[in-house]
Amino acid sequence: MKTSSENPVLINWNQLDHESAAREILPCCGSRAWAKGLAALRPLANEDQLFAASDRIWAALPKPAWQEAFDSHPRIGQQHARAATSESLAWSSEEQRAAISNEDAVKLALAEGNRQYEERFGRIFIVCAAGRSAPEILGLLNARMKNTAADEWLEAADQQRQITQLRLRRWLGVNQ
Repeated sequence: MKTSSENPVLINWNQLDHESAAREILPCCGSRAWAKGLAALRPLANEDQLFAASDRIWAALPKPAWQEAFDSHPRIGQQHARAATSESLAWSSEEQRAAISNEDAVKLALAEGNRQYEERFGRIFIVCAAGRSAPEILGLLNARMKNTAADEWLEAADQQRQITQLRLRRWLGVNQ
């Protein structure tokens, strides 16, 4: 990994005021509490410190902060979210590219699965979609419908953590 002295994005971010730093990194997660918490830890010496700090902050957040991050995502196969930055929506579209299916049966099954998931758990289905096909995501959705509410909160939170790690790498320009 590059040190901060080699990564221009991290160098710049470490030098921003707290509010600007939080705003700059918000699209990577969607939770304002996460963004403010991460900005408060600056300066971070290198990418590994940033990734580790992100995970620590995420794990310590209350459920409403997790929900705020979940709300920044569109449903699988859709382009709109409750609350998201334009950069976050663009990243979601790119991450879901492999999940877009031309098969009507898969599209319908995903739409119905999303509806059932939202009815059961009260939020959209969160999955780290990068590199996954629509049938694979549908299989994960169906399997997770069997989770308890408590287990599904933790699973959704871990999926969001994975998404955040991918987005931090993209933001920094680090190979994934």
